[in-house]
Amino acid sequence: MFIDEMNLDQMNLDQMNLVQMHISQFSYSDCRIKLAVDDWELQQAQALRKAVFVVEQGIFQTSDHDLFDSSADTLIATIGMLGIPDAVVGTVRIHEQEPGVWVGSRLAVDCAFRADKGLGKALIRMAVGSARARGCKAFYANVQVQNVALFQKLGWHAVGEVTVHGVGHMFMQANLNLFPVARDPGCGFVHLINPSGRVASIGEMA
Repeated sequence: MFIDEMNLDQMNLDQMNLVQMHISQFSYSDCRIKLAVDDWELQQAQALRKAVFVVEQGIFQTSDHDLFDSSADTLIATIGMLGIPDAVVGTVRIHEQEPGVWVGSRLAVDCAFRADKGLGKALIRMAVGSARARGCKAFYANVQVQNVALFQKLGWHAVGEVTVHGVGHMFMQANLNLFPVARDPGCGFVHLINPSGRVASIGEMA
């Protein structure tokens, strides 16, 4: 029994469409918000920071790296397929400025994942929660003006206007009671994204 070439081509096309449908269904269905521990995670987080703060915003000429990077924890949002992470699409760093006083900075989200503010919220949640797990008594951040409303919705309050690297910011403080302690930042928590790339919901802190 023979199958003509037209039917065979149609069968191959249908199989390809089926494979693409499955890939589309599982790609980027969730992202994990966690502490960066592997070299590739740290490298991609740094690359994302450069893409945002050097290339897109032009705040720095060549690199946004500074002395705080040597002691800061880098937190990331990773995406992947079938639960295997392969790319960093969001990052933020935290460091202890003095005993009990922590500062968050360099919050960056890949432009392809900014359709909803949920990913930024998840990174902020992990930032404050991770610091709380390490004895944080106060958490601050210099927030770019366009992001102040987002932080206010999360319970942060404005302390005062400041200029950082020539750009207007609002110095803000987090309400620690509104952020659960991240007891295992290395594992983190899952942040669900629907197929369109918009945030659907956030999982519980692990």
